[in-house]
Amino acid sequence: MTTIAVLGNGRVGGNLAAALTRAGHEVSVADRTPGAAARAARATRIVINATPGAGSPERLAALRAELRGKILVDVSNATVDGPDGLPADLLHPGSSLAEKLQEALPETHVVKTLNTMLFPVMTAPDVLTDKPTAFLSGEDPQAKGTVRELLVDLGRHEEWITDLGGIRTARATEAAILFVPHVIRSSGFAPFAISVAR
Repeated sequence: MTTIAVLGNGRVGGNLAAALTRAGHEVSVADRTPGAAARAARATRIVINATPGAGSPERLAALRAELRGKILVDVSNATVDGPDGLPADLLHPGSSLAEKLQEALPETHVVKTLNTMLFPVMTAPDVLTDKPTAFLSGEDPQAKGTVRELLVDLGRHEEWITDLGGIRTARATEAAILFVPHVIRSSGFAPFAISVAR
């Protein structure tokens, strides 16, 4: 059993917290109550960032001391939204949210994953006919290994997980968010993911 803190109690954070609890982990969820995020991060080894990506760097930079030496699993995307509320552009072109987090938290092991799929697929990959690829980006191999184990706990087989390399590779997976509005407008809000077919 691993102790995990989830920052963000919206659809993504709540979904992940429930699934990880079912998998046998001890999970705490930090809402927007003052001090809740710091208390949760301080008491755990793994922290999941499920907060809105646009404000994540500033929000998490305030937790630098609490996140020192911890694994930060970043599942968010930072976008500029269009008039319909769907992503219209990247907030950090030429970089990525994951890189911004790693820069703000140099003593934290940031691992990017699960951001290339709609939130129901994060915890139920079997809802799709074709198995979704979960990508890993991060500088620390041990941290990525720990996150890989969590992905397996969330219903993935090892062969569905692809390690892309360092944190800079998160630029590629974060850019995949630009598919989302077009797919939704074309096919409706049904679960889907970006996958590598082999």
